[in-house]
Amino acid sequence: MHLNRRDFVEHALQAAAAALAVGSGLKVSVAEDAAPARTPGPNDKLRVAVIGVNGQGGSHLGEWLKNPDVDLVAVCDCDPNAYQKQVGKFKNMAHQPEYVQDVRKLLERKDIDAVSIATPNHWHALMAVWAMQSGKDVYVEKPCSHNVHEGRVMTQWARKLGRMCQMGVQSRSMTGMRETLDFIHSGKVGKITAARAICYRNRASIGLVETPAPIPEGLDFDLWCGPAPKVVPTRKRLHYDWHWVQVTGNGDLGNQNPHELDKARWGLQKQELPKRVVSLGGRLGYVDNGDVANSQVTAFLWDDALLISDVRGLPIKTPVTFGLKGGPFKGACNIWHGTEGYVVGPNYNSGVAFDNDGNEVGKWSGGAYQAHFANFVKAIRSRNYKDLHLDIEDGHLSSALAHLGNVSWKLGKPVPQGTRPSEFSDSPHVTQTYESFEEHLKENNVDFDATKLYLGRELVIDPKTERSNDEEANRLFTREYREGFVLPEVA
Repeated sequence: MHLNRRDFVEHALQAAAAALAVGSGLKVSVAEDAAPARTPGPNDKLRVAVIGVNGQGGSHLGEWLKNPDVDLVAVCDCDPNAYQKQVGKFKNMAHQPEYVQDVRKLLERKDIDAVSIATPNHWHALMAVWAMQSGKDVYVEKPCSHNVHEGRVMTQWARKLGRMCQMGVQSRSMTGMRETLDFIHSGKVGKITAARAICYRNRASIGLVETPAPIPEGLDFDLWCGPAPKVVPTRKRLHYDWHWVQVTGNGDLGNQNPHELDKARWGLQKQELPKRVVSLGGRLGYVDNGDVANSQVTAFLWDDALLISDVRGLPIKTPVTFGLKGGPFKGACNIWHGTEGYVVGPNYNSGVAFDNDGNEVGKWSGGAYQAHFANFVKAIRSRNYKDLHLDIEDGHLSSALAHLGNVSWKLGKPVPQGTRPSEFSDSPHVTQTYESFEEHLKENNVDFDATKLYLGRELVIDPKTERSNDEEANRLFTREYREGFVLPEVA
């Protein structure tokens, strides 16, 4: 078989794509040509643009400006008011980053090596794939995706194109958390059989109105919608409250809890989706324009391990300890249960270990957000995705846990107060969580007639294909994309 150079390269790409398909259990083929990535030399600064700066993107700007190896060259946001909020950060720069409103124009530029994405969730995957196709490496906020399928597509593109793609769960790079997980993996508290991902964040109601959200002057609403339907939402404000609406956000299970879901799965050392998932909860305690759960317990089961996601958006009135040292548990935190003890991670950068008698046997702390951004820069220079502390495949698996829980809940039915899933009823950790959850709702005087409790449908997942045995659920593993904003598939 005689091949010219172009044929040889194409043949090699097809072989690599086929190998990826075998590894993931998903069919992959070669798509259109993509721009090559520049590898900065040891003395070259990395040229970075930040996309989406109305919220978390402001923190991205601050972290990039601290990094001496980085040149912040552009800021992109469909709302010029968001950029104006950030200009004070640039006053001491030799040159201010250029403002670009349209992400498509930004990605055409050849003077950008990497982008940092902090837009609403529904934009994360598409923006990341477009950036990778345009020759750029990607740092993308959690959740990296808006649905299960998107995360796998992002991983496929990253592998096919050789891009570095890191999800922004900063605790992955905190020294205290990394030392905590090293201890967990050492076996000194035995085999880890269960983990808890806790999110106790009081989230106020976004209010109930019958009028469209006001559109900020100058905002390009078509770009704001992107893959989502171009419909002005009915709520008091456009920005931030997108978290609490399914078409653009994922609730706190997919907002705060990807941090804790990732650490829980990291401790369990699970590199595939669970086999069974069921969720219980609701938008409880107030009636507003949101349509995602604010209080939600989700259980995930592998053959030999259990993960419990415990999200409570109403005020915590009685301290929650589960009878363990290291509490009371509040805010965002983790617990890993081993056969010979347990470990508590009370925040992003520390951990403390106990034996089964409650004696402290280890403690770690330390780290800063900058470490995760610096790790991304290191991997860009090495061109080795294994140098990333949270490569996109891990980001996908952790984000998909949130999406699976939300799919289960969305397919659920209203149930009376006190109803529990029959699944996982033999686990004392699950039973203990349900008991505490029910008491929490009772203390907040939740009216279950006004705000319904939903028992989700149990999902049975094939980890190889990342599909369920339920076609209605599978349809919710992806979404319909608006024309002009369709996620490019590698398959």
